[in-house]
Amino acid sequence: MGLSTHVLDTMHGCPAAGMAVELYATQGAQATLVKKLVLNADGRTPGGPLYNDGELGAGTYRLVFEVAAYFKSRGVTLPQPNFLDRVALDFGVADVAQHYHVPLLVSPWSYSTYRGS
Repeated sequence: MGLSTHVLDTMHGCPAAGMAVELYATQGAQATLVKKLVLNADGRTPGGPLYNDGELGAGTYRLVFEVAAYFKSRGVTLPQPNFLDRVALDFGVADVAQHYHVPLLVSPWSYSTYRGS
C-alpha cells in the first residue's frame, strides 16, 4: 500500500522540519538511490508518501537521515566527531498490500524506530 516516514526531534520536542533524508532500494551490498528529500514542517515527506499505493515493491530498502546536519542547523553544538552523524535504517517489505511506516525518534545521542501504521 505504500511507504512513509516521520521524524520527531526528541531533544526539542518537535517534528524534525528541514532534515534531509535519502531513500535507497537495496540488494545485498548494492544500494540504489531512489529519492532525496527534505522533511516538511510536520517532519514528514513533502507531497505525501515515499511510495504510493501500488508503487512499492517487495524487497529491501534503506532510509538515511542526516541527523548531525539537522541538529547543527538548529544551533546545537555537537562534539567532533559527532556521536550520530547519519542514521541508516535497513528494512524489508514483505507484503505490498500493507502500508509500511518507518518513524524515527531522534536526538544527537540516541534514536529509536519501529514499524508504524
